[in-house]
Amino acid sequence: MRIVTWTIRLLVFVLLVAFGAKNADPVTLRFYFDLAWQMPLIVALFGAFALGALFGVAALLGTLFRQRRQISLLKRARPPADQPPSVPPPVPPTVPPI
Repeated sequence: MRIVTWTIRLLVFVLLVAFGAKNADPVTLRFYFDLAWQMPLIVALFGAFALGALFGVAALLGTLFRQRRQISLLKRARPPADQPPSVPPPVPPTVPPI
């Protein structure tokens, strides 16, 4: 299974390098106040991808920390493993009056 995984990773890497080689033409990114950057297209594409991935990770951080906090609270509330769980005594069923 590892061979298949590494083969797929290598294939994706080679395809991305070939994509980068084909998109090496310079582009100009124009911002406000007459600010402009000139860079290869692949750098602009990679930057947009990295920025999107960063925003995605930042959006998940709140949920991740909340789940970790809930797990730690549940672990603290759990009784120790060497103690048997406290089970209430059984209650006999009640018979409704006729």
